[in-house]
This record gives sequence, structure tokens and C-alpha cells, in this order.
Amino acid sequence: MSAELRITLAGAERVVAAGTTAGDALEADGRAVIAARVNGEPRDLAHQVAEGDVVEPIEVSSDEGRAIVRHSTAHVMAQAVQELFPGARLGIGPPVENGFYYDFDVEQAFHPDDLKRVEKRMRDIVKQGQLFSRRAVSDDEAREELAAEPYKLELIGLKGGDSDDHAGVEVGAGQLTIYDNLDPKTGELCWKDLCRGPHVPSTRSIPAFKLMRSGGAYWRGSEKNPQLQRIYGTAWESRDKQDAYLKMLEEAEKRDHRKLGAELDLFSFPDELGSGLAVFHPKGGVIRRVMEDYSRRKHEEAGYEFVNTPHITKETLYQVSGHLDWYRDGMFPPMELEGARYYLKPMNCPMHNLIFRARGRSYRELPLRLFEFGTVYRYEKSGVVHGLTRVRGMTQDDAHIYCTREEMRDELTSLLRFVLDLLRDYGLDDFYLELSTKDPEKFVGSDDVWEEATETLREVAEAERLELVLDPGGAAFYGPKISVQTRDAIGRTWQMSTIQLDFNLPELFELEYQASDGTRKRPVMIHRALFGSIERFFGVLVEHYAGAFPPWLAPVQVAGIPIADAHAPYLQDVAKKLRERGIRVEVDTADDRMQKKIRNAQKAKIPYMLLAGDDDIANGAVSFRYRNGEQKNGVPVEQAIAEIVNSVERRVQV
Repeated sequence: MSAELRITLAGAERVVAAGTTAGDALEADGRAVIAARVNGEPRDLAHQVAEGDVVEPIEVSSDEGRAIVRHSTAHVMAQAVQELFPGARLGIGPPVENGFYYDFDVEQAFHPDDLKRVEKRMRDIVKQGQLFSRRAVSDDEAREELAAEPYKLELIGLKGGDSDDHAGVEVGAGQLTIYDNLDPKTGELCWKDLCRGPHVPSTRSIPAFKLMRSGGAYWRGSEKNPQLQRIYGTAWESRDKQDAYLKMLEEAEKRDHRKLGAELDLFSFPDELGSGLAVFHPKGGVIRRVMEDYSRRKHEEAGYEFVNTPHITKETLYQVSGHLDWYRDGMFPPMELEGARYYLKPMNCPMHNLIFRARGRSYRELPLRLFEFGTVYRYEKSGVVHGLTRVRGMTQDDAHIYCTREEMRDELTSLLRFVLDLLRDYGLDDFYLELSTKDPEKFVGSDDVWEEATETLREVAEAERLELVLDPGGAAFYGPKISVQTRDAIGRTWQMSTIQLDFNLPELFELEYQASDGTRKRPVMIHRALFGSIERFFGVLVEHYAGAFPPWLAPVQVAGIPIADAHAPYLQDVAKKLRERGIRVEVDTADDRMQKKIRNAQKAKIPYMLLAGDDDIANGAVSFRYRNGEQKNGVPVEQAIAEIVNSVERRVQV
């Protein structure tokens, strides 16, 4: 055996001794660099390199590095739980966005005081500097070592099949691995878990963490399985990063659209209707109508034609489209009517295909852009229903474009720009794009068709010069998609518009048009939801603006506040002039004192307040007060009206 190996490090070939670890090669101290990428695969720093390996550092501040820190912190939390609650049985503990969780089977639900005890014990473990040590085991060895862990035994049985990402299963190789937490002084075993890894070198490599909350979670996400207790936490590469994240969470709590929706009287979720079904109150209805009206106008200008389809359909339609095969779990149960089964529609595209197919089509009609504010119903599990952002009844601003193969690229390019421009009009302007590709198990059509569609979308997305992130396997069963991801005012990411390129549904519905040479050809179909759903987009905007909508969207744009009752008629005349210019205005004639009326208008987040007293009336003026507290006195009425109308028409963000 050679005593030397050749590896590639930082793009250059390097000779190292046999037995060299990735950590040695990278000269990593387990703080800035906490793992390695060897031939593209993440590995522990203790991994021994081999001849020809390409070794790269994984820094703690990278997305991959943070995920490893969070996964390691989940192990520390599980160790602490089992030390404090000896009867606890382990589920799984993966990293998730901004944190981690671990599921436990315990006799009683965790109490907030329990989480404090767990966190304190975790800090002791981190200070101890326990070493993460990986070892391969056979199935039988794993079963013997983990005989007291029934959920881990179940995961061992899934090896090579529907395996869990954190079950210690090396996909393809069929190799189980266990991570031991070792005492750094004695080498004695402190704790162990079935896990794929990688992990940080030692618990001291975990810079900052905090436990957040606990709740119930079904084992492997199925309501048929036992309910476990899940503890959520967060972990970061530094205390400063964690503090910034926790501060963002505080701000997010203030902006929670569910809380603001109640405070501003915008919408509610009556128990009598059922989970995930919202009603919009008059003020929320105003915002929604303005959103829809502006969207309609922009679609008309872009050459879309408006259609309308029913809320239910016979099951045959979704048998043809394939949704009953691939999407049945997301649909409400069928209704039996007149000897047929009917479904509430979960999407509009199959019905739009029927409109296209209703008569013969010519290439001269293409691109044909059909648009509908179509209400759909999806049976979301109760555990994921969340305010307006995850509902069971929603209205999509849904469009389906039918075009020729030759028109496809230009249509996608103009469509993506249309989407981005319209989102900017609503005040969102920080974007990146996500490309969702074929799920290898759930798709219709040929690989060649999918490859062409995916590459076309990739080229169109890259041409916009926005960051493009891949989402492997995230496409719908009929075609790949581009998702527009938007960052809001406090930096959170929301999925907004989606654009899907579909060669398959036109085939399933036998859609045709007559080409210029007289032959019959299949159109290409583009699916596009700009808001995603009006409900979700509404919730996002509430949080983005913290309820303080720009004047053009605000349900009440102006509040008239008389200094005394005698001044109310004057402000009513001003309000009449504003209404004639299309401005939404209310005059507060309640018995409250003026200062309370101002506070009420500020709490309602009304953009403008017009105050009037004796001097204002004598001069034909108003005192002009802004939402941020600034005020201009003695402003002529016509000048005040012009400023308000101009800000609304220009969609000024104030």
C-alpha cells in the first residue's frame, strides 16, 4: 500500500500521507471549517481521504455548514432529553430552515420549564466538547444496539426502500451508520444515534443555539401513526447571527397577518365554516377588490381573455388529467350525485383545456391567453393550515397560455417579465428564481419532453440575470416550473408566482390547432398563477407592510378629524370632493376627543389624516397629518386633495 496519496485541494493537486483526514488536509480547526466536501459529498473532518479525491471545505457560515451545525445540535438536544427523561424514545431529528427539531415518544407533553432544563443540559454537553464519531454497522448490529428504540428499528427496516434522510442509511450502498458521542478525556461513550451525518467534530463546534417551542407531530407525518412530541430549536454560526434571527422573529410576530387581520378588521376564520376557510370583512374586501381590479386591468393590457369555470366537476375530468392518480390526497372527498361522482376542483387547468377544445383552433389564434380568478379547494392537513398563507379554499389568479413550439420561448420570456413587473407594482422587488425539476417517481410523459421543457425554462430564467436555485424533484407531475421567490421587508422568503411548462396535458386532452401548412399539431401549455392565491398574497402583503398598506391599497385612505363637532360639516364637504376623485375617506364624527381620534386613525394605519379647526375653515385649508406622525398645517384643500390623488395614482409607498 502506497504511503502517499494524490488529492485535489483548492483546485491544485497535492500529495498527502496515507491516512490523512479531510480535516488534516484542510487544516481545519472545527470552527470556521466544520466539515468537508469530498468528491461532491459532505463528509466529517475525520473522514480519511483516498487517492484522487477532490476535497473542499464546508464553512460554518455556508448554508451547508449551518445545516450540519443544526443537525449536530439536534443530536445534542436528543441526548439531553434522554438524560433528563430516561423513558423517552427517539424519532428523527433533521435540520430544517433556520433550525432543527427532534421527535420523542414521551409519557407527557413537554412543558416550557422542561425546555429550559433541556437547554441547560445541552449547554453543559456543548462545553464538555464531546466528540462526534461515525462508525458503520450491519443491520443486525444496529438492531441489537438500538433494541430499546422502536422507531429506529422501523427505520432500519426501511433501509434501501422508503428510507428517512436521517436514518443512517447510505443510499445505494445500503450501509447503516451510527454516531457515537464520546467523552473527550476518557473516550467513553456518552450517547449514540442512528444517523447518516455528517456532523461537526465536537459539540464545542456549535457556536449558538436556542430551543424555541414544542408541539405534537405524527410519526413519519401520518395521522395513522402515534403522535410524538417535537421540540424545535434554532442554531447559528455565531451569537450575532442568532440574535439577528431572534430579532427578526420578534418583528415577524408583530407583523403576523392573523393578529393584524383581527386588529384591522380585515378577515376572520369562523368556526362554523371549518378550518382553512376565510371570510373577508368590508375593509379586507376593499383591499382584495383593489388587488383584483388592478390585476384585471394589467391582464387586459397584456392580451389575456377572461373565462369562468364551475367549482365542481365529474371525476372523469380529473381521470383524464391524471390528478386523481397523482393528486387525490390533496382533494376533498367526492360527492355522489345522480349516479356520478363529483369533486370540488383543486385547480382550474383541466377546465381551461375544455374551453380550448370546445371548437377548432387555428395557429392564428395563438398564443391564446386564458385568465380566471378561479376558486379552488384543497384538502390541506389540519397541521399545516395557517391563516391565509395555507388555506383549504382559495382563489387563484390563474392563467393558461396555449402557444406553438416556436412561440414558446418568447412567450415564457415576456410572461416572466410581466409577472416580475406586476409584483413590483404591489411593492415586492427583491427576487430570486427557483427551477423545480421532475420527480423521478411522479410524472407523466417522456424523458425527452421533460428535458426539453426543463432546459427551456432554465434558459429563460437565466436570461433574467436573477439568482437561480434548483429544486430537484419539486415539479408537478405534468411539467417543470419556475417559481418566483420574494423576500419581504424583514428578509423572509415567500414563494409567489409560478410558471409551468407543460407538453403533457395537451396530449392527455388531445388538444390540437391547425398549423399554417394545414396539419394538426399539439399546442404547448403554460400554467401561470401570479399571486399564487389571492388569500396567500393578501397575507404576505399584510406582513410585508405590517398592515400599513400604501395609499392605493389601504381600505381607508383618508380620515377626516374635526377638532370640534362644529368642524365636521366642513370636513364632510372635503370628503365629498375626495370621493369624487375616487378616494376612500371617512370622517370621524364620534364623541371622542380629537387626540383619541388621531390615535384611532394611527392604530387603523390610515395613510392620511385631514384635521380642521376654525383657522383652517377660515382659510379654506386643512392640517395635513401623515401616518408617520409628520404634519403640515394650513394646506389649501385643493392642494391636499391633489397630493392624495397623486400618491394613489402613482402607487407611492408611504
